[in-house]
Amino acid sequence: MDDPLVLIVGIIVAAVVAAVVAFRVNRSRKSLPGPSASPELATPTKPTVAAPSLADRLAKSRDALGGRLKAAFGRDNLDDEFWSDLEDALVASDLGIAVSTEVVSAVRKTKPESPADAKAALRAQLLAVLSGQDRAINRSNTPSVIVVVGVNGVGKTTTIAKLAARLREEGVESLLGAADTFRAAADTQLRTWAERVGTEIVSAEPGSDPASVAFDAYSATKSRGKDVCIIDTAGRLHSKQNLMSELGKIVRVLEREAGSLDEVLLVLDATTGQNGIAQTKEFSNVVDVSGIVLTKMDGTARGGIAIAVEKELGVPVKFIGVGEGVDDLIRFEPDAFVDALLAGS
Repeated sequence: MDDPLVLIVGIIVAAVVAAVVAFRVNRSRKSLPGPSASPELATPTKPTVAAPSLADRLAKSRDALGGRLKAAFGRDNLDDEFWSDLEDALVASDLGIAVSTEVVSAVRKTKPESPADAKAALRAQLLAVLSGQDRAINRSNTPSVIVVVGVNGVGKTTTIAKLAARLREEGVESLLGAADTFRAAADTQLRTWAERVGTEIVSAEPGSDPASVAFDAYSATKSRGKDVCIIDTAGRLHSKQNLMSELGKIVRVLEREAGSLDEVLLVLDATTGQNGIAQTKEFSNVVDVSGIVLTKMDGTARGGIAIAVEKELGVPVKFIGVGEGVDDLIRFEPDAFVDALLAGS
């Protein structure tokens, strides 16, 4: 019979070996990757939605002008009917008769040999009209002063809020001055937008002197360490001389305090077409309009007004409004704009 001691030792060794083997197997199993999730049970990922292009946002203008140009460029030769159709298309897009005639004449002088050549020359000529303008927001003073003007119903108040939101994204803090004291609703509307975009506002009781509100807003901008003072003014008909005189007073008060104004932005409703030319002329007689904001560009088929304003008056378009959202005020870029207008051709 075997020695009991040897038998006990053998049992212990066998147990230890078994425990070691079990430990290693268990650790190996834990290190193995788990089963992959079933495709049917996997959480679906949200598709990335691309932001609409400028051509899409200007769909009405693109389709209207592009459709007319497509018919002209689809011809086999550049006969008199071709040039007549080209000019008619530009007039219908609100370039105006004088500007359209001049543009077509310039295109003809390049002596294009085909409709494709004429289209390239048209693009180049439209860009030439829009070249050489300073489209940046001037901020020479500290704090800077921006006065926003325009007739009733053009979207002036919402444009101010969108501009403040854009500046804030760039690290520039604004304060809004509610100098439209003729309408009680104007203060409420601007205050609502100010809260929405996180911007401070200075206002007064309805009927208060607008120039005094502008003065208070500028003073608050300085004392609170803000970068820009944006003044909302009453929507006024450009033909009402007494209201235009009141606007002149606001500007004089601000110029006295700040030394000069950084910007006077005129807001135009793009859907009014050539009437915007008359508005610009009248406002320019009272204040030094430094830039244009064209609103409701997504709602008009006559986007050529941007080109007409610059050609006839030399005032740069600095922003265009293409929707009602806070982010729907975009900088005007001639290349992108012209390409968007011609996209349908």
